[in-house]
Amino acid sequence: MSNRTFTMIKPDATSKGYTGAILDQIVKAGFSIKAMKWIRLSEEQAGQFYDIHRERPFYGELVSFMSSGPIVAAILEKENAVADFRKLIGATNPAQAEEGTIRKNFAASIGENAVHGSDSDENAVIEGDFFFSKLERF
Repeated sequence: MSNRTFTMIKPDATSKGYTGAILDQIVKAGFSIKAMKWIRLSEEQAGQFYDIHRERPFYGELVSFMSSGPIVAAILEKENAVADFRKLIGATNPAQAEEGTIRKNFAASIGENAVHGSDSDENAVIEGDFFFSKLERF
């Protein structure tokens, strides 16, 4: 079982100044940050990252949103990282997210939901490799 997961703090949250508060909540939940960078994705890069959703009706809007401003990408480590992080971030729809979750605290809508979290150990590796070289993580 992998003890790592991948996250992005999305443009809606970075533009509202929530980056520090979100990172604080992540660290207080017991996650260690193993790699992190502040970057802005081009539309092409966002499209590559979300290629799995290319056929979905929301793909164009997602790519446009994710390239609309800076993001913070990070690899996190903790026992049971993927499942624990999914619980910490809460439901995709912040109206349905549990109290105290990142999305309940910081997300505005299903589309602007503050953070991304890997949905499986396999995707955590793929997503982390998309953003970070071996030299950029510990």
